[in-house]
Amino acid sequence: MSRNKLVLLSAAGAVVVAGAVSTAAVAAPGSPGPTLSNVPTANTRSDGFAPASRLSAELTQTVVAQGSTKLENSSSLTSYYGYDNDVVNAAGQPQMLPTPGSATEAQKTEPDKNTYLVFRKGLPGADPNYDYGSHFLFQGHEAGADDAGYITRINLDADAAHRVTLLATTDADGHQIATIDGSTWDPWAHRLLFTTENASAPTYAATPGYPSTVTDVSGALGRGGYEGIQNDSAGNIWIVEDIGGAFKGSTKAKQPNSFVYRYVPARPGDLRHGKLQALQVLNAAGAPITFESQAALNNPDQVALHTYGNKFKSRWVTIHDTTTDGTAPFNANTAAKAAHATPFKRPENGLFQPGSRFATFFFDETGDTDATSPENASAGGWGSIMKLTLDKPGADTGTLTMFYKSDEAHSSLDNVAFLSRNVVTFVQDMGDGLHTQLNALDSGYTFDVTRDYSDPANQPVRWLAEGRDASATLDGSATPTGFGKNDGDNEITGVLVSNGDPGVGGVLGDAVPNLGNGQWRWFYTQQHGDNPTYEVLVRHHRQDGH
Repeated sequence: MSRNKLVLLSAAGAVVVAGAVSTAAVAAPGSPGPTLSNVPTANTRSDGFAPASRLSAELTQTVVAQGSTKLENSSSLTSYYGYDNDVVNAAGQPQMLPTPGSATEAQKTEPDKNTYLVFRKGLPGADPNYDYGSHFLFQGHEAGADDAGYITRINLDADAAHRVTLLATTDADGHQIATIDGSTWDPWAHRLLFTTENASAPTYAATPGYPSTVTDVSGALGRGGYEGIQNDSAGNIWIVEDIGGAFKGSTKAKQPNSFVYRYVPARPGDLRHGKLQALQVLNAAGAPITFESQAALNNPDQVALHTYGNKFKSRWVTIHDTTTDGTAPFNANTAAKAAHATPFKRPENGLFQPGSRFATFFFDETGDTDATSPENASAGGWGSIMKLTLDKPGADTGTLTMFYKSDEAHSSLDNVAFLSRNVVTFVQDMGDGLHTQLNALDSGYTFDVTRDYSDPANQPVRWLAEGRDASATLDGSATPTGFGKNDGDNEITGVLVSNGDPGVGGVLGDAVPNLGNGQWRWFYTQQHGDNPTYEVLVRHHRQDGH
């Protein structure tokens, strides 16, 4: 059935024609969103075992691209969506699995965060005579041979030959693009923004058409272990950093070493001139909680931050101003420490609550990702979800509270997307080590932001128990040949719910998501292994239960 002619049945029973998204409507406009049943357990991890992913009964998923999807326009660097050309077979195609007795295989490129946009008039691709439609999914690639990254665009309306376009491998100055993590769309600048999770690499802005013009904007936005990135309604850009800290003594507890940033442009869309700020949190005595103050094991401030019910005053401190500090690239992490901003345990991603007028921002901490950390139960070792409430939209001051204290089963949270006004999903990135310790692969969970999770009766709902590709079972194996070139177990990344609006009103956190109205779409990527990118579809259940 043609996607553009899919007929949906709304929760109220009315027949509607959907322009784009799911197999059935799940909620009438204004409803709280889909109700998902809990997947009771995570998939287990054992050597050589590749279980299938399991989803809530109300969900299904379909692949929109995978690592072996051929690009419509190849380059010397890559010819396929998720593989480099560094190791090819006799036919000139990437060696996707090691040959017997050898560790030789092509580099998997790990397509990462997804940004969905709808351009009604379309966008150009590599074929000037082809109509690419109007629905597009963009991603940067997090890994690459010799740390070479690139940008791709999945053309969701296109045929197989035109499904994925390679947008860029070099920037406007001819420099190789670094490997990329986060992405978003800045509607004021009319640019995609890409982060690199590398203080030595640029932060990028890129045009969405082909070929993409990619520029380094780290003279204003800075460089750091940047991951999550998004705008607010004033045109400010919020960035969440992920840099692991040093171990505390001989333990597996790590010193918090990552910051939350806000870039305030001289005017909305100006990626060259503005101020970069970092979040500073004050303890009960009114003193900043700093990098140095959290060096001790289970120090009081870090424990207090991870205790339900505690409230902390916060403020933004300016760490770089292009007017006085110039426009040369700079290390934001170093500048944040010098300004006594407050670091967290790998706060990888964050998002505004829809309908909060961009005053309520949730961000996660991935934590120590080790079952033996002595700070797991006390000081954020398992991770957390933090809630930052500004005194008013755009304010320099606010209040920080811990919304959710992660535990063993719900640890290492990373990517985030709101499914409705009050329901948010966070997904795990535990890594091979914690997978082995807990005998569990990653999961995706939903949380109701109106609930009090200090009450044990309130528990997250698992909507995805991620499986593992057979090819991922080889990565990192302790064998004589050592299949250590790629990244190991599959990881959930790039989770996104968006209506694709490229205008100012499309900034994530403005409109309330409604996965039943035919415009909102839900995506994620299963990194490592075969690198498929999925669209999640919500199935309609008749009232008789069938």
